[in-house]
Amino acid sequence: MSEFINENPDVLDENLLPSRFKDKTDIILDNDLKAENLQRRMQLFSIHQNSDCQVYRSIELVDRLLAQEEVLSKNDAPELTDAETEEDDDESEESEDPIDAQEIYDLIAYISDPEHPLTLGQLAVVNLIDIEVRENPDKTKISEVLVKITPTITHCSLATLIGLGIRVRLERALPARYRITILLKQGSHQSENQVNKQLNDKERIAAACENDQLLGVVSKMLTTCK
Repeated sequence: MSEFINENPDVLDENLLPSRFKDKTDIILDNDLKAENLQRRMQLFSIHQNSDCQVYRSIELVDRLLAQEEVLSKNDAPELTDAETEEDDDESEESEDPIDAQEIYDLIAYISDPEHPLTLGQLAVVNLIDIEVRENPDKTKISEVLVKITPTITHCSLATLIGLGIRVRLERALPARYRITILLKQGSHQSENQVNKQLNDKERIAAACENDQLLGVVSKMLTTCK
């Protein structure tokens, strides 16, 4: 764009945004897992490094060997009875963490603003306190995610595009049983009602997602998501 709609937006430090990605324990565990996988790769590589066949030096082959090793390990494991399998499935369902506001925030806070090289979290367009998850205990029924966005200025013409980007991100990431509602925060935009209608009109959303040019812009906004 040749002219910014909002030349000087307020910007938050990305490191201070609320996020589970900042959990040091998770980072340490992830690094340990990567180190373990690397060690296994190196061990397999060393076994074949003296072979005359150069193909054994291929990373792709190492990946195949790891996959075969995993299959063999599964084949060696004792078979479970139907009752044990059902019990494991039940435990898996019970241990599944419900989706909460923080998880939704982590999904959308790193979407790029279409105007500035900043994220929606940095611009406070999306805020943790403005996200609500209405979880239905019955997994076969609809649950709802409500996101209220705050444009940087009251006459922002990009509010609809930003809302569309958020919707596409959530629809791609969440199970189909979640109904997504996106609204402008009350009093944050001079065309609040009109934009809200556009953001939640299924036919308009479907038409927008079929527009290659528009979808290209949205896809670019989502490239910075974690």
